[in-house]
Amino acid sequence: MPHQRTRLTGSIFGLCTAAALLAGCGGGQTPAPGQQSPQPPASQEHGQHAAARQTSATFEPYKEGATAITYDPAQVQPGSRIDLSSERVNGHTKITVKTEGLQPNRDYGAHVHTKPCGPKGDDAGPHFQEKADPVKPSVDPAYANPQNEVWLDFHTDAQGNGTATAEGNWSFDSRQDAKSFVIHSMHTHTEPGKAGTAGDRLACTNATF
Repeated sequence: MPHQRTRLTGSIFGLCTAAALLAGCGGGQTPAPGQQSPQPPASQEHGQHAAARQTSATFEPYKEGATAITYDPAQVQPGSRIDLSSERVNGHTKITVKTEGLQPNRDYGAHVHTKPCGPKGDDAGPHFQEKADPVKPSVDPAYANPQNEVWLDFHTDAQGNGTATAEGNWSFDSRQDAKSFVIHSMHTHTEPGKAGTAGDRLACTNATF
């Protein structure tokens, strides 16, 4: 029955042609004209981003369980605020600090420290260092620098608000000695013998990095 076979073959060809417009026929998917090829997920194309760790708190005088503590209410007023974020991106860590309600038009130093905040500023311990200086206190620029430590010095605007961002290869995920964020009375020194110092400890925030 040649005529019947021809009609059957034509029907199959017609069904295959219609299906190819949706999902392809007997082969891999081919985008229709004007359509883009499927793209990999953003995390693969642009790198992997870990969820940011956030700390937001209001400064207050020390009390048990406080997150953000002021040791100098004239320079870091009770009621002023801090927001910290720490995000892991492609093996790097990006840390951002935002403050509100501090003294206007003023320089502050700021660093990640190794211990939790306490009743006194010194309770937060020394600066976090990726490679520890064998000499204490650490004032050698080979160790006390913004790549080996975490420096987030900032300058406030006329409303007392400030912000700073630091990025580096700090191994917070595998270590347990980055516990707090300390605000100091001046920008951080870089010269030998003073490197890493930034004056009095005005305030401290317990945070996770």
